[in-house]
Amino acid sequence: MQGEHSPLNNIGAGIEICANSYASAKEAQKGGAIRVELCENMAEGGTTPSYAQILLCKKNLNLQVWPIIRPRGGDFLYSDDEFEIMKQDIILCKELNCEGAVTGLLLANGKIDKERCAILLDLAKPMPLAFHRAFDMSDNLQEALEDLIQLGFLRVLTSGGAENALSGAQVINTLVKQANDRIEIMPGAGINPQNIVAIKRQTNASVFHSSARKKVASKMEYRNVTSKMGKVEDEYQYEQTSAELVEQMVLNLASS
Repeated sequence: MQGEHSPLNNIGAGIEICANSYASAKEAQKGGAIRVELCENMAEGGTTPSYAQILLCKKNLNLQVWPIIRPRGGDFLYSDDEFEIMKQDIILCKELNCEGAVTGLLLANGKIDKERCAILLDLAKPMPLAFHRAFDMSDNLQEALEDLIQLGFLRVLTSGGAENALSGAQVINTLVKQANDRIEIMPGAGINPQNIVAIKRQTNASVFHSSARKKVASKMEYRNVTSKMGKVEDEYQYEQTSAELVEQMVLNLASS
């Protein structure tokens, strides 16, 4: 396992980890990730992490911390109250000196909500914003990309509108060409050590997004097998980023 000060951290491998907790963010750093998209509730695609999660990451870790600004799961059409929550979370991220934040808003017709995005971008300054996979749910990826460039987003995460980045690799490649270095196109969804090199070659992207998760068994000795707290099949395990999986992707990219 490479350490926090391994030379691998400086090779520009370009792995962003979708970290669902402070513990996952620590694993991401151990594995050599360049940054984390910090979130909670990954089963819903990720929602805004708690103040404490952000604070501990910024206080104790060296990699970039980009919290997701998403007040709930589901679609990306937000009420006025939800938008107000997003604005306050942007302010919080600035106060905690985050390197950036990740968000995304759509209109009911599937277009980018340019008016509200502009408000968040202005509120965040000088902290940059990235646009998450709400982009993949827009009605026209090429048009949406031009909107994000015009608005001033630094980066966009995409699967090419497909179920995963490997399936959408050719579309991602066209988006990379369209972007022409005006915005960073970052493939994400289903990226792992086995397919990351193929996705790199097919997309011509340079930075990649993965959760690199593994299942962690509970250490509980007593287990109530009849009651349920949620909808997951096995409530005596949870998912957490694996430093080993992160490191393997870093190494695979470095040798490709």
